[in-house]
Amino acid sequence: MRLFINIIKVLLATVFTAYSLFVAYQLFLAPKEKRFKTAGAIQGYGISQSMFDILNWQHPDYAAPYFERSVAFNKRGDYETGFGYLDTAVELKPLHHLGYRGHLKLRFLRDYKAALKDFDQLDAMTPDVVDAPWGEDIDFSRGECYYGLGDYQTALQHFEQSVINQGADWVDVQAFVYQGLCHYELENYGDAIRAFKKGLEQYDTTCEAYFGLANTYLKVGDTVSAKNSLTKAQGTLIYKRDDPYKQQLNEIYQEDLDELTATLSKNQY
Repeated sequence: MRLFINIIKVLLATVFTAYSLFVAYQLFLAPKEKRFKTAGAIQGYGISQSMFDILNWQHPDYAAPYFERSVAFNKRGDYETGFGYLDTAVELKPLHHLGYRGHLKLRFLRDYKAALKDFDQLDAMTPDVVDAPWGEDIDFSRGECYYGLGDYQTALQHFEQSVINQGADWVDVQAFVYQGLCHYELENYGDAIRAFKKGLEQYDTTCEAYFGLANTYLKVGDTVSAKNSLTKAQGTLIYKRDDPYKQQLNEIYQEDLDELTATLSKNQY
């Protein structure tokens, strides 16, 4: 019996030692790309951050772990911690990570000036390339920044350039919507109507364009066209631009339609 227990102890000790060596190898000795991939796959867990800590210690010039570990913090809204890692990734490989940082500053922090700085720096680094930070045309993103800052003339120029960059048949329909919104703010109501209609030529379910038309027609006193456009906006609200993680800069809600409906009702009497 004692021999059996001793054998079990030896087996357990062997298994434990082998497991410890395996874990040590995975944490400290495996190729850095393999460890990065493993840590990224379990992103958000303590062991993931520990693996990133070791990678940062062993390979301080390896930008990918700094970027990847920032994602979990930024997703949770801990931007102070997340941007600490992301800023290091940008310093090490600005061409790879400037666009993403600008995207976060625009979409989540609404820090338009800081986002523009990142987009402009990225653009300056790639003079012969039309950049697409985080999958969006760079001029569309810069247009939103200027729109958020209230500089509608400059925003308009970037949205027009975005159409040129991608072609009228391929550009994001919201580039036309934003052109209409900029013209509306600049009191160029005829141009606003044409821009909204251009967007509807591309996608006739663009509720933001219908809503923009309704507001513009009301502004020029065409209440009949305003009401018709508002009805279409109501019918296409299900297709509106939205995102479960953030509010869009030009996002519209049912409350906006209800408010315009009430305004139109008053104008009928």
